[in-house]
Amino acid sequence: MTAKSPKKSYGIFTTFLLHLHPPLVDKSAIKFTRTFGLGGINALLFIILAITGILLRFSYLPAPEQAYESILNLQNQTFLGGLLRNLHHWSAKLMVVTAFLHLLRVFFTQSIYFERKKNWYYGLLLFAIVLAFNFTGYLLPWDQLSFWAVTVVSNMPSYIPFIGDGLSNFLRGGPEVDGHTLLNFYNLHTSILPLLFVVMMSLHFYLVRKAKGVTVQNPEEREMVKVNPNLVIREALVALALFLGLLIFSMIFAAPLLDYANPLLSPNPIKAPWYFAGMQELLIHIHPTLAILIVPLSLIGFLLWIPNQKINTQNIGKWFYNERGKSLLLYSSLLSAFFTFAIVLVNEYFLTEMLLSGPPLILGLVPFLLYIALTLGIIFFLQMKFKIDKIELFNALFSIIFCSYLILSIISIYFRGINMELIF
Repeated sequence: MTAKSPKKSYGIFTTFLLHLHPPLVDKSAIKFTRTFGLGGINALLFIILAITGILLRFSYLPAPEQAYESILNLQNQTFLGGLLRNLHHWSAKLMVVTAFLHLLRVFFTQSIYFERKKNWYYGLLLFAIVLAFNFTGYLLPWDQLSFWAVTVVSNMPSYIPFIGDGLSNFLRGGPEVDGHTLLNFYNLHTSILPLLFVVMMSLHFYLVRKAKGVTVQNPEEREMVKVNPNLVIREALVALALFLGLLIFSMIFAAPLLDYANPLLSPNPIKAPWYFAGMQELLIHIHPTLAILIVPLSLIGFLLWIPNQKINTQNIGKWFYNERGKSLLLYSSLLSAFFTFAIVLVNEYFLTEMLLSGPPLILGLVPFLLYIALTLGIIFFLQMKFKIDKIELFNALFSIIFCSYLILSIISIYFRGINMELIF
């Protein structure tokens, strides 16, 4: 067998790249602040997760009696086993963050309209798969933290009228979190979800390529440059920096592992995984049917509805739409953060006590109506101050919802103590 010449190897490498990228790319599209490389970072994180996940399969045993012990053996007896688990764990957590930031980037550059509408839907589905990936992987260590967090979240659908209990039982594989849940989550985590992710990610990339790359402003004024080396070098540098950063972080910070899961001894408080913490906080304040069904469905409907609206094509591709976009984002975010925090305090210390003697529906409805009223108040204020158009309205609403969930998550994670009481 003869070795390939450097020239031939370079040709194969270039041909492979052209399956991922076009030969030429808009110079403004490869500017780092245009996308922050978030799409590529997510793809790289998936590759890291896939490789580390395959290696973890050689040590992990998906049964309650063996799962925790196999994690201990991996960490203490296997060469570089602890580092391998840490790398997998932190990559998964980072992927939730970067996938969400990618979603924000796409939204705030108006890359969801016209021919990119379908890809926005695929992106939302991919984000849901990323959350499912994390949630199913959360249980696998089978320690107190994972067991009770999954118990909390898997019990949330039971609040949905008529079908809630059935959904919770379906999610757990039975009436409670046990070995069936662990086996189901393991199989989903290591087979169904990776397959779905690869298919959806391939379609996602194909549609980006079909739309001639990422959204840029004034596409008729494009200055085209060669993908290789202009884009390839940037991607290689970002990939190298990401991997080294993750490796160093994983060498310093160990993935959490508490005591062996004990179904008879619940910690206090029991908290959901951090990406579901906002929903857990929401359950404290409004009626469960609103928190688990109406609010999530309304949000999904809002995100699916926006790209179908008739809009002005001006400024498509520009960050935050126009020059006053940053001011709008700042106003809507700060006001949203302030009134969300205020509603939590008012409901915690005044409304609950005042309405406790009334019907439970009233108790769970008043904070929700208060939130809707204040949201409409912010929109009215922005309309009066800035005379906002349709896209600016969508951006403001998105900012308000995002900031509210962020504040709820922060309160749930850092300011809920024993019995989920507020602590400061």
